[in-house]
Amino acid sequence: MRKLCTGLIAAIFLSACGQAWNDPYPAGDAGRNILYTAFTDRPKHLDPAQSYSEDEIAFTAQIYEPPLQYHYLKRPYELIPATVEEVPVPRFYDAAGHELPHDAPVDSIAESVYELRLKPGIRFQPHPAFARDDHGRPEMPSASRIAASQTIADFPGAGTRELTADDYIYQIKRLAHPHLHSPIFGMMADKIVGLKALGDDLQKAVQGRPADEWLDLDAFPLSGVEKVDKRTWRIHIKGKYPQFLYWLAMPFFAPVPREVDRFFSQPGMAARNLTLDWWPVGTGPYMLSENDPNRRMVLSRNPNFHGQTYPCEGEAGDREAGLLADCGKPLPFIDAAVFTREKEAIPYWNKFLQGYYDASGISSDSFDQAVRVNVGGDVALTDEMRDKGIRLLTSVKPSIFYMGFNMLDPLIGGLSPRATKLRQAISIAVDQEEFISIFMNGRGIAAQSPLPPGIFGYEAGEQGIDHTVYDWVDGRPQRKSVEAARKLVAEAGYPNGRDEKTGEPLVVNLDTTGGGMGEKSRLDWLTRQFAKIDMQLVVRSTDFNRFQDKLRKGNVQLYYLGWNADYPDPENFYFLLDGKESRVAKGGENSSNYANPEFDSLFVRMKNMDNTPERLSIVRQMNHILHNDAPWVFGLHPKSYTLGHRWLKNRKPNDVGNNILKYQRIDIADRDAARRQWNTPVLWPLGLGLAVLALAFLPAVIAYRRRERRAALK
Repeated sequence: MRKLCTGLIAAIFLSACGQAWNDPYPAGDAGRNILYTAFTDRPKHLDPAQSYSEDEIAFTAQIYEPPLQYHYLKRPYELIPATVEEVPVPRFYDAAGHELPHDAPVDSIAESVYELRLKPGIRFQPHPAFARDDHGRPEMPSASRIAASQTIADFPGAGTRELTADDYIYQIKRLAHPHLHSPIFGMMADKIVGLKALGDDLQKAVQGRPADEWLDLDAFPLSGVEKVDKRTWRIHIKGKYPQFLYWLAMPFFAPVPREVDRFFSQPGMAARNLTLDWWPVGTGPYMLSENDPNRRMVLSRNPNFHGQTYPCEGEAGDREAGLLADCGKPLPFIDAAVFTREKEAIPYWNKFLQGYYDASGISSDSFDQAVRVNVGGDVALTDEMRDKGIRLLTSVKPSIFYMGFNMLDPLIGGLSPRATKLRQAISIAVDQEEFISIFMNGRGIAAQSPLPPGIFGYEAGEQGIDHTVYDWVDGRPQRKSVEAARKLVAEAGYPNGRDEKTGEPLVVNLDTTGGGMGEKSRLDWLTRQFAKIDMQLVVRSTDFNRFQDKLRKGNVQLYYLGWNADYPDPENFYFLLDGKESRVAKGGENSSNYANPEFDSLFVRMKNMDNTPERLSIVRQMNHILHNDAPWVFGLHPKSYTLGHRWLKNRKPNDVGNNILKYQRIDIADRDAARRQWNTPVLWPLGLGLAVLALAFLPAVIAYRRRERRAALK
């Protein structure tokens, strides 16, 4: 009985005090300068030659340093130096090698040359690849050491060295390595002089070699990239391509040292996940110290990082928001960042509310608890969130989701007045504002063109609206009526949705995949939108691979796709409608196979221009053509909603620059106090439990005492 009683008391005590012991982190981390966050999808690649997803760049952007970066606070986004002394200004040359003025006609420029010069004193993170023996030679680990190692920390020696131009040149060569399958090799091979030829040479060199065997890329020349001195190198670009500067802010062009590549190529390394794809090596403010992508990943401060400070200028409102309070202070502020994998939204949300995550997105399940949508569409935090000091950060992402028409289709495609009016009618009928309200909790804005806010050429107000779909009424865009759309359908030869000659109903087909627009509720809604203008929508669902094959062959009428900006330039959106990018004819990204000679001519003029009033004028002309031709239902630009606790400082939405961890700061004392307040143990169940136990055992105690008294009387 005594053991049972003890066990019950312990169980009740644990139940009552469990909230006091709900901290998911080790006790030794209490009070440390650590940022806590979560991730849902495990990164697949951390090698800068291969990585190209949002899940991965959350880590790679903190570890690697390409030559350029984006100013953290300024909008529109502005490129600034990262490891180089200044943003390079290209020099232009004609086919004979003569230098041309900066305003030379684009068709006269045969080559652009970018010269980059490193800041002195930048050093790599400590790593065993840089270890040296007593004679200064690379200290390569033995086979037994490799076999006994699971992480980089298991290797005893670690060294560092200064960053050089060779490290950047070596990484550019890695883009051409056949075994790495870099997603940007094809694009860069068309831009960087000699890169395609290098790819051909490397393809021959790797034939018959094991995939993990080291190939010394220094032995293979790359004509378009030249070393000037230890800290200076030049990159030769075919023709004029001003967007190349944006690529120089991506991890693809971050440095990879030759000795690191060789270190990870030793036999036995890949079998133990000891690869650059698993353990990145960089000069950035953080280094990956723990990698368990199914559970948690940890970034720790790089002790060799120095020389960068918090910005002292931004845009209007930044000072009032406290975003300039740390002006001039050395970066980074945070010692480590712990990323815990959360596969379900509810545990993630609950831990955020308990203060165990410093920031959080807002899932559909928690939207109503977090924010309320006021009359007029304005979004505000709920009282519960405000009482906790939680802040809401919103931004429109540089993305677009659209419905595309296959312009090769005999019914819905082409530039004839009949097909054009059908597309215009559909563009009016599909109520994007309603879709955003119902399915996205208001987290988006209806698109007026391919360009999202923040990209040069985007214009708010009456100047920027799609006048085919909207009227400007009382200072805001108002979608044209269903009657206007039905009139267009009738003018196209389908009054009341039937062919005026044959009486056949007007039927259109949408190809889609599961998830996204493939969800039944969304497709039912979309079907009703078409029914408003007497069109019958047939949904043809398929798997992703089959869907892609249909796009390649042009076997679709309507489809849904999205695009996230690689870089903040209008060229990166309008090329999706360039005739030379036709998916069927050229294998390009123009899945609508749209081709309008006037638009294509304007695109060629616009794409390589600097951001000038002339460029803006051309963008306006391009939009006017797209509004009339309607190759897309322009859809929406999604909004990003992020919540941050009051102790997380210097947090500003940045949807293009990704190396943002170094700017953020934690008020540790405030966080610790809030966690104690929000997670105070509830003790009344313990008292109640003990009282119940006392009442339960009282008869037994009384009976026991009676027996004791009787025994004494005998």
